[in-house]
Amino acid sequence: MDRLIQNKMGIYFFITILVITVAYSYYQTKNFVQGPILKIESPLNGSLIKTKLITIKGYTENISYISINNRQTFVDENGYLNERLLLSPGYNIIRISAKDKYQREVEEKLELVYR
Repeated sequence: MDRLIQNKMGIYFFITILVITVAYSYYQTKNFVQGPILKIESPLNGSLIKTKLITIKGYTENISYISINNRQTFVDENGYLNERLLLSPGYNIIRISAKDKYQREVEEKLELVYR
């Protein structure tokens, strides 16, 4: 009877260690698998803008480089983007690009009309 209990305890211990190892491995590789994240909150794509100066606001994760129209910009320590930009009269295309440390890239394109 004692031998049966020892075998069950050994199996439970092995399963517990296996689950902990898998969970830790997922936690450590999540950023590598996920890649860079870029979400633009404002202005909305396709918006009609009535002011010449706009503020581009957004959120990033897992990035090492970010640019707006091929000009490097920066995010704060929490990953928030808050950048001012002057619009030309008429149709404007703004490209926001972000890369992670493995050179994987995401890009958002904003098409805005300034009147």
